Amino acid sequence: MGIHAAHWDDWALDALLAAKSHAGATVSLVVPARNEAGTVGAVVARVRQALMQTVDLVDEIVVIDSDSVDGTFDVATEAGARVHRSAEIRPDLGSHPGKGEAMWKSLFVTSGDLVVFMDADLLDWDTHFVPGLLGPLLTRPEVQLVKGFYARPGAGGPLEGGRVTELVARPLIALLFPELAGLVQPLAGEWAVRRSWFASLTVPTGYAVELAALVETVRRAGQPALAQVDLGTRAHQHQTLLDLGAMATQILAAALARVDVDTASTDGAVVLRQFREGLDPTRHVVPVVEREPAERFL
Repeated sequence: MGIHAAHWDDWALDALLAAKSHAGATVSLVVPARNEAGTVGAVVARVRQALMQTVDLVDEIVVIDSDSVDGTFDVATEAGARVHRSAEIRPDLGSHPGKGEAMWKSLFVTSGDLVVFMDADLLDWDTHFVPGLLGPLLTRPEVQLVKGFYARPGAGGPLEGGRVTELVARPLIALLFPELAGLVQPLAGEWAVRRSWFASLTVPTGYAVELAALVETVRRAGQPALAQVDLGTRAHQHQTLLDLGAMATQILAAALARVDVDTASTDGAVVLRQFREGLDPTRHVVPVVEREPAERFL
């Protein structure tokens, strides 16, 4: 049957509002952010104006501040979001660094039946991302998770922003999870999911959250539970090549865990040695912790 694909303008906004009303559903926009004071305000303000104040598609915008040391918290608050520091959400459950942790923790401070995730570092985007991602969830009851995909223009070419996707995620999918091979951008930060479904998933605390959610979804519910939507164009800030090593390590660890391969992780971390110059490596301790399904604690 394959993974359902659509384009963001396949649904008129009025039709989505009617579908949302008919289903009695509520929508939470969650923006995980770490040191994104320069961009998070525009993400929040634009969505709030277009999809909360102008129409009632989004019911709440929540920013999860993941250990920022800049003005992310204040900027997001001033833009109209409800902001929570990840480490202060359910302190009884402890705290870990990472994007996945922020997304997992968001389930304890949001209420939407449908949860839309958007990265905080967006530079070239528009508010149609949100209704585009909601389209399959509001019109196809079998769909549990929707991934966005987009053109990613840059000075280095169209794949400039997809290095980990092309060098790590796509080869892993080809070798281990071929049922996901039809996804254009499996690591896209813009995606949406039914709240109850996300709460039932095991969630890596770092950058592997997207791949892990896809693998568990297709294994449990098959390809019909997934959809992908062309959102047009997106640009964001890029990390350096060496910084991407930690991201790749987390994605590899999560993938191997899902095919029962033991790794060299100790106490929930892997030591990544990177050689910048000569024989003296830089040691990077990379967390590979995974959270149990949130539904067990809600």
